[in-house]
Amino acid sequence: MRNARVWRAVLGVENAVVEGVEFDEVGEVLIARVRPGRGSRDRCGLCRRRCVRYDRGTRRRRWRALDLGTVMVFVQAAAPRVSCAEHGVVAAHVPWARHGAGHTLAFDDTVAWLSTQTSKSAVTELMRIAWRTVGSIIARVWVDVEALGDRLDGLARIGIDEISYKRGHRFLTVVVDHDTGRLVWAAPGRDRATLRAFLDQLGPERSAAITHVSADAADWVEEVVTERCPTAARCADAFHVVKWASAALDEVRRQAWNEARRGGAWRRKGRGRRDATGTARAYKHSRYALWKNPDNLTDRQRDKLDWIAKTDPRLWRAYLLKEALRWVFTVKGEPGKQALDRWISWARRCRIEAFVALQRRIVRHRTAIHAALDNNLSNALIESTNTKIRLITRVAFGFHTAPPLIALAMLSLGGHRPTPPGRPQ
Repeated sequence: MRNARVWRAVLGVENAVVEGVEFDEVGEVLIARVRPGRGSRDRCGLCRRRCVRYDRGTRRRRWRALDLGTVMVFVQAAAPRVSCAEHGVVAAHVPWARHGAGHTLAFDDTVAWLSTQTSKSAVTELMRIAWRTVGSIIARVWVDVEALGDRLDGLARIGIDEISYKRGHRFLTVVVDHDTGRLVWAAPGRDRATLRAFLDQLGPERSAAITHVSADAADWVEEVVTERCPTAARCADAFHVVKWASAALDEVRRQAWNEARRGGAWRRKGRGRRDATGTARAYKHSRYALWKNPDNLTDRQRDKLDWIAKTDPRLWRAYLLKEALRWVFTVKGEPGKQALDRWISWARRCRIEAFVALQRRIVRHRTAIHAALDNNLSNALIESTNTKIRLITRVAFGFHTAPPLIALAMLSLGGHRPTPPGRPQ
C-alpha cells in the first residue's frame, strides 16, 4: 500500500503492516486493515514467546484507535490463536494493543494521561467511551507501569495511614516512602489483615529492613509493625498528638461554656430557640482563638485570649498546656524530650481532668514520640498524599470500586505519571 509508513505513524501501529484503509460511510468510521510484522507474529499474548499457531481464529477483530479529527478510527486484523506451553491456547499477541484490550496502546495511554489531568466525565465525553471503560484502561496501564520495576524495593522509612474514599465506611490503607515521597502501596480496608497483606508482599527480609514507620496511634498499626518489623522505630505523628491536646482543650472550653449557660442569662432568638448572652457567648465564640497557632491569630482573637486569661484561669491553663505540647514538636531532638518530660509533670498535677487523662496517653506513646523527635519524622507527607487522593476522587466524581481509584492514584503519585503518546518520556 502506498504511504503505508504515514498510516502506521498516524494510527500508532508500529511493527505492523497496513494492508488498506477504507471509510465506512454508513457508520462514518475509518477502518484500517493491518497485520503484525514478521517479528511479531505467532507470539503468546501473555508472555510474548513465539509459539505454534493453533488456528486462524473465528473472526477478524477491531481495536479502537485515536480519532482522526471528528472521525472514529478502528484497526482491524485477523485474530489467530497460538498454543503456548505455559498458558495453553490463547489469542496471539498484536503489537498495537495490550492483551485482551479493545483499544490500541496509543488510545489507552491517552485516556490514562487525561484521567490524571481531568474528570472521568470529561474523558468519557472527549474519547467517546463509557465511564467503566476509563477505569478498565487505567487498571491496564497501571499493570504495565508496575511491571517496570519493584516499587517496594529499597524501602526503609515509610508512613502508614488510612483514608475514606467512599461513603459507607469505605477506607483505603496507604503506604508512602518518606525517602522518595512516592505512594508505594494502597489497598481497601483499614485493619490488621490489610497491613499484614502489605508486609506479606514486602517479604520477611525487606520487612526487617524497615528502619522507621510513621503513623498515628492506631492500635492495629502498632501491633502489626511490632510483630513484623521488630527493629523499626515507630514514630508518632506530631499532628495527631497535638490534635489530642486540642480535643482536650475543647472539652475544657465546653465545660466552661455549659457552666456559664447554666448560671447566666438567656434571651429569645427566633421561634422556639434560646441563646445564651454575655459570658456563655464569649466562650462559644472563642473556639478558633483557642485552636489556632499564636502566629496566625487575628487582633480580635488575641483580645478573646486576653479576656480568657483574665476571667478563667482554668481554661487559660489548658490553653497553655496545649501550646506547650505543640512547642515540644517545634524544638525537636533532646530539647524536645526534656520539654516533653516537663509537660508530663505539669499536666499530671494541673487538676484538669482532660489533660490528666491526656498525659497518661502521652506516657503510653512516649517511645514513639521520642522517635519522632529524634528523627524529625511525621505523617505530613502521607497526609499530603491523602489530600491528593481525595482530590483525584473528587475530580473523577467518585469511583464504583477501589481498584480503579488505586490504579489512578498509583499512576498519579507513584512516580510514573503517564505521558501523552508521541511525547518524550
